[in-house]
Amino acid sequence: MSSLNEPLDLKLFYNITLKETEYGDIQELDPSFYQTLSQSLGKLKIEEYTGIEAKIKNKLVNLLSSLTNCIINVRLEKILNENKLNYKNLTNEEKFIVDSHQKMNERKDMIIQNITNGKSKLLESISNDYKIKPVAIRFLKDTDKMIGADSEKYGPFKAEDVATLPNENAQELILRKVATKTCIE
Repeated sequence: MSSLNEPLDLKLFYNITLKETEYGDIQELDPSFYQTLSQSLGKLKIEEYTGIEAKIKNKLVNLLSSLTNCIINVRLEKILNENKLNYKNLTNEEKFIVDSHQKMNERKDMIIQNITNGKSKLLESISNDYKIKPVAIRFLKDTDKMIGADSEKYGPFKAEDVATLPNENAQELILRKVATKTCIE
């Protein structure tokens, strides 16, 4: 099992990335690999240096960011190309990504099945549910009152307000750069 511990070991991280690219199967990683890497990068980014040390720090941050991007993309490509996915070697972050991919495939199969079985009422219901599904957004500009896709009244809103609107309205505001999608926990 590969791990990444304090202090940040660039050679170890490079070897983990190299090993992942050389082998066809997903390599085992310490379950806290990405969290440890994130903490190390976070600490490195807030450290203040001047002159050549600042340039070295910035290069190191860029190198680690590139290696992180590489390892995640290589592992996800392996995950998507495997017929029988073995969850044993996946981190929880990777399982989170895979879960959304599986949901997409399930939804695609459901839509195809409903189309081919002539279930237009069910498709209409799915479409309507998606249109009015609540989405949290943060307003970037002041916005007047509006009638939502669910026929409810919303607004007015000021810049930096956070609200939950029907998906159709939220996507329109995001597209017009009046709002941005946000996550409310």
